[in-house]
Amino acid sequence: MSAPPAPLLELRGLSRRFVRSPDTADRLAGLFGARPSEEIVHAVDQVDLAVHSGEVVGLVGESGCGKSTLARLAVGLLPPSAGTRLWRGEEIAPMPAGKQRSIRLKMQMVFQDPYASLNPRMRVADIVGEAPVVHGLIDAREREDYVAQLLECVGLDATLLGRFPHQFSGGQRARIGIARALAVKPEFLACDEAVAALDVSIQAQVLNLFIRLREDFKLTYLFISHDLGVVQHLSDRVLIMYLGRVLESAPVAEIYARANHPYTQALLAEVQRLESRRRSFVPIKGEIPSPLAPPPGCHFHPRCPHAMPRCRIEQPHLREIAPLHFSACHLNDGGSG
Repeated sequence: MSAPPAPLLELRGLSRRFVRSPDTADRLAGLFGARPSEEIVHAVDQVDLAVHSGEVVGLVGESGCGKSTLARLAVGLLPPSAGTRLWRGEEIAPMPAGKQRSIRLKMQMVFQDPYASLNPRMRVADIVGEAPVVHGLIDAREREDYVAQLLECVGLDATLLGRFPHQFSGGQRARIGIARALAVKPEFLACDEAVAALDVSIQAQVLNLFIRLREDFKLTYLFISHDLGVVQHLSDRVLIMYLGRVLESAPVAEIYARANHPYTQALLAEVQRLESRRRSFVPIKGEIPSPLAPPPGCHFHPRCPHAMPRCRIEQPHLREIAPLHFSACHLNDGGSG
């Protein structure tokens, strides 16, 4: 019996810390007896993630939980502070530079704000067509025809390739950003809140576009959102992230039917549904703590209605509580702590 194929992309123990060294004001304060110190932001904290070829993994959490940083780590836009990245079972960091560049092209990112990520001085033909020419994927003479085909793939008129970003609507700019990512023929797309800035009606259109492109281009997605309602329609599996850590992971139907972690349950309670229109809305209590000083133990314990003494001192780790369903919560141990 042959072994199952390795994940397309795997992250093992991935962490990212941002360090702010003392500035001039801090050093001046030090002359008067203060003790300036470095500030460390724990953006991503020992995350394990395996994404298989053709799969759509939804990554959900509140703003500031580290989702965007994890996406940038996944595609190689940021180096990790610790941990390893593997492509088809092979660790990326020790690879020769040429092979790393080749793999880097296979992983692309679609950003949250398409206007900010598009060069306002470049025409669409250059925005979409520059990278495939530079990397030798197409000949410079083929650029306009190639870009025209990509624009049609994402639902834009091919005659628009001579226009600038400001001449398009938000939904059209989002499609240009997707076309740019597709231009280098990737296998994996990290979509960072790719529909969050769009009107609801346009969101549905772009989500349907992602679904179609997945089939047409045989793509694998890491789809990031703060909204469980959005990822439900696109994802095969959902990860719930809070303050740099993954708290729960399960197939999308399992998450909606049997959410285990109190944080996941609270997020689901906030999803708007027709049958719950008359239910009073109760938001998650408190605010997400600062990643400069994350709480000890379970990061969620200051906001958790089920917190017990153990939660304040001991970090729970992801463990399988049902087939393919993982959760990091001391309540699963059956004790009251």
